[in-house]
Amino acid sequence: MTKTRCGWANPSNPLYIAYHDEEWGVPCHDERRLFEMLNLEGAQAGLSWETVLNKRNNYRCAFDDWDAEKIAAYNESKVEALMQNAGIIRNRLKIQATISNAKAYLQLSEEWGGLDAYLWRYVDGHPIINHGERIVTSEISDQISKDLKKRGFKFVGSTIIYAYMQAIGMVSDHAVNCAWRKLTV
Repeated sequence: MTKTRCGWANPSNPLYIAYHDEEWGVPCHDERRLFEMLNLEGAQAGLSWETVLNKRNNYRCAFDDWDAEKIAAYNESKVEALMQNAGIIRNRLKIQATISNAKAYLQLSEEWGGLDAYLWRYVDGHPIINHGERIVTSEISDQISKDLKKRGFKFVGSTIIYAYMQAIGMVSDHAVNCAWRKLTV
């Protein structure tokens, strides 16, 4: 018997199914993955998540496995090389945003110890469980977005941050009929 998933999980894409079943809505405390997902959610702006997900491994290679120190040191020649990389989304503003985000992340890490401590304080360390309603922003995503922008992060609007919160399990928005909902509640 097939388990019911959230309607957005494309059943014909194994990457999408694995993402839904194993990652989305699962609380994440791994710094590198938190940094990766913040940048991938920003890369998604104006595109589908499936487009980004299909390029995720290429992003890992292109951006030094999301090593923020290495990314913060990228120069214009590295930006030009990334602009030629067909395996990622070749948008100059998004590439430059990733470099800015690496620099801002390093500063945030000095103050907070990393994204884990910084982000999870907004929800007192426990995921918010919603009841299947379609939400794209929240008061918390507004607050995080505003603060991250002040810190120099790019492509971190409230809608992007809300999607990020879902991706890293700060929010569980699995549909009420989704078999994975009970795993995150």
